[in-house]
Amino acid sequence: MAEKEADQEFVEYVVKQLVTKPEAVVTTRKIDELGVLIELTVDREDMGVIIGKEGKTAKSIRTLLRVLGAKIDSRINLKIVEPEGGEAPVKVAKTEEVEEQPVVAEVVVEEDDDEAPMADLDL
Repeated sequence: MAEKEADQEFVEYVVKQLVTKPEAVVTTRKIDELGVLIELTVDREDMGVIIGKEGKTAKSIRTLLRVLGAKIDSRINLKIVEPEGGEAPVKVAKTEEVEEQPVVAEVVVEEDDDEAPMADLDL
């Protein structure tokens, strides 16, 4: 097997620190007319960790690769390969059904007392 390049080793190192199953992390490196393409495959359960909330973790890894690529005067792209079987199942917490209770509001109306004394005003 060929020796891994620094960019490929970098991706593997960062990803293995994030996932729960580091033994399932696999990277392949290809070179084409657009530059270097690193394909990343992780366990189905770790896909959410690698992508991150709103894709921020994946974007951060790509930003770091762009910096590494600028250092060696190369364009490095990262492709996260979706594992076999499609998306990981979403775990849904079971909730208890709560019977809706009608809302009752009590309205209190105070009677206007016309005979109440008014405060003395100094004019």
